[in-house]
Amino acid sequence: MEMNRMKRKQTVKLLAFAALLIGAMMLSACSNNNSANDTNTDTQNNVTPPADSTNTGNDQSSDGNAANTNGSTGGNASNQPADNAEGGSSDNSSSPSNDGSQTARDLEAMLNLAKDGKVKGIPFAADKNLIDDVEKDWGKSDKTDFAGKGNYATYAKKHAVIGFNKGSQIFDVRSDAPELQKLTLEQIEAALGKAEKVTKNGSDTIYTYKASDSFELRFIISADTGKVDHISVYAPADAVNNMAG
Repeated sequence: MEMNRMKRKQTVKLLAFAALLIGAMMLSACSNNNSANDTNTDTQNNVTPPADSTNTGNDQSSDGNAANTNGSTGGNASNQPADNAEGGSSDNSSSPSNDGSQTARDLEAMLNLAKDGKVKGIPFAADKNLIDDVEKDWGKSDKTDFAGKGNYATYAKKHAVIGFNKGSQIFDVRSDAPELQKLTLEQIEAALGKAEKVTKNGSDTIYTYKASDSFELRFIISADTGKVDHISVYAPADAVNNMAG
């Protein structure tokens, strides 16, 4: 009997120990699960959400598009004609203001040449050359007519008429070059002011400007066109029908 009680006590102790061991193992397992869960949670928290990654990509794409747009705009701007960027016209055309400025400069240049008795495009000067100099260089005139105070030799291909007195001295150098026949009185007065003298010759009107004490610059304007027919650099002192010298 005593032996049986001792066996039962040992059995109970073994069962109790086993139960404690099982409980300890279960607690350990639960603890490990909780640690794993915490680790997973931390890992998930450290991972950037997919939505944020997508937005970042979109932002980069937008920046790239913006850069491309700016680059394209800059390229297009540089391809625009320079004259348009400056508010002017293209190189193949001139603005009215530029045309007006050039015309004024041309008219001022005419007045300066007239101070020396000269006309642009004609190498002979009033008061300084003789008709012999002209004939030596250009040959005989197409025709020579007497008019006013002297003779006038016409050189049509040169767009020139040379007036000379009986002594062969040149006193009038005229030009009807095509560019002169585009000039209007308005342009002349805008550049040179009002004429000092205005006279009539038939249907033409002569506007006279004093270039110097020795020479006058005359614009002969046709009533038919309202534009210059020809210009004249005139030496009044030489417009006499006598021998030169």
